[in-house]
Amino acid sequence: MSNFFCADNSRKQGEELIGTATNNQTYILIECPQPWMSSAFHSKWVPENLSVLVKECKKAELPIRFLLIANNISHKVDSTTLLIYESNKGLGNGYSKREFKLENIEQAATTIKKWLKGKPSRYEVSTDITRDFLICTHGSHDKCCARYGGRFYFHASNKITEMGLKNVRIWKSSHFGGHRFAPTMIDLPDGRYYGKLDLNSFQSILTRSGEIENLIKVYRGWGFLPRPIQVLERELMLVHGWDWFNYKVEAKILKESPDGCIFQARLSFEKPDESLHTFKAKLVKDDFKSITLQAACNATEKITCAKYSVASLTLTSSQSATCVA
Repeated sequence: MSNFFCADNSRKQGEELIGTATNNQTYILIECPQPWMSSAFHSKWVPENLSVLVKECKKAELPIRFLLIANNISHKVDSTTLLIYESNKGLGNGYSKREFKLENIEQAATTIKKWLKGKPSRYEVSTDITRDFLICTHGSHDKCCARYGGRFYFHASNKITEMGLKNVRIWKSSHFGGHRFAPTMIDLPDGRYYGKLDLNSFQSILTRSGEIENLIKVYRGWGFLPRPIQVLERELMLVHGWDWFNYKVEAKILKESPDGCIFQARLSFEKPDESLHTFKAKLVKDDFKSITLQAACNATEKITCAKYSVASLTLTSSQSATCVA
């Protein structure tokens, strides 16, 4: 199986990407030089107090996804970037960012603990950065992320430089799921996931332009929403086009069948003019699209990846801006 690449296999089998974004309430991103071990927080440059904190948060089942990040100069900078992205409650369009500029990575654990307790930190800073792209390049976790993620990071970095974008950052990231879709990416602060990327699709995402239908091949879903609802969000995105990315959304699973094959869901969205629209949908497991495959390069067994389709969609309410006001 040494020549097996899970990303190649997923492409060969025509696996659909939608519904594979991880639903996380909070991302905590710590800049840490590479290389990273397969279990990222056991890596050489990760201090013991940070490794312990990650374990404690996991044990307490806090809804936090910890990731290591780096760029081409992380190994020689004299400071450490710490980013905390926390999801907005109710109607929202992603996550709110807080950024900290630490003297070294040893200060990360104490700074995170202060944040968890709601206490201010002298290391918090304001920046002009409006977007952070995370590209999984965690090759020690899965070789597809080295083979495809590393190469894509190089070309995407050059594209951002070529376009002269000063308010956008791109990071190498430790594993955040879906290496069979490498190169895979999270776009923060909105929290949308993408996979099987190339430079054309990346530029479209970067500039939010071009044919919205082209996203079907690369869009994994919005991590701001539960996985079954992500296919519904994509359908509405295709209807509203790039304007959809400026809408505030709130969604909830109302009912789930015992076998997990059918979901009843509600999704509301608010346009910039403050008009509010609510839909109810029936989401069903799509046996035609569901697929059984080896989900990772080093996996010993195949798994069935369930895919869902929108069986019905009903507009239940629509309030104009005047009514909302």
